[in-house]
Order: sequence, then C-alpha cells, then structure tokens
Amino acid sequence: MNIERITQMEQRLERATAAVEAMEAAIEQYKAVRDDIASLDAYLGSPEWHADRDDDEAGRLPKELKRGVLSEDAIWNLLERHREVQKQIL
Repeated sequence: MNIERITQMEQRLERATAAVEAMEAAIEQYKAVRDDIASLDAYLGSPEWHADRDDDEAGRLPKELKRGVLSEDAIWNLLERHREVQKQIL
C-alpha cells in the first residue's frame, strides 16, 4: 500500500538527512583542526619535543600540567588515525 511505502521512505529520508547533517558538521570540525594536526606532526620528534620531554623527565614541569603530547604514542596514534581517515575520505 502506498501509505506504508511513503511512511518507509519518509523514515529513510529523516535518517539520511540526519546522517548527512552529522557528516557535514564532522567534516567542518575536522577541517578546523588540520593546522593542529600539522603542528603536532612537526612537533613529534622535533628538538623542541625532545627538550620538553627532557624537562618532564627531569621534574622541571608542574605536576598538574597535562603532558599527553610528551608520550610518543599519543601523537603517533592520532597521526595514524588521521591517515586512516584520509584514506577513507578518498
């Protein structure tokens, strides 16, 4: 019956519209952090990163300072995930 079909198609339209809107928002958010990703890529393994890590290991940084960027894994894992996302986009 056409009422059933129309109801089904309306539900599909609503789901698809919501998904596309969510994807558009996610793409905009992702594009907004491209410079951050590039900066993190350049920072990892740089002389500055090594100096900051040395300061951390020597106890010269405040204990309350967040320092996830000083672990190689945090940035490396982000960069790997970034590369995988780029492959999916292409």
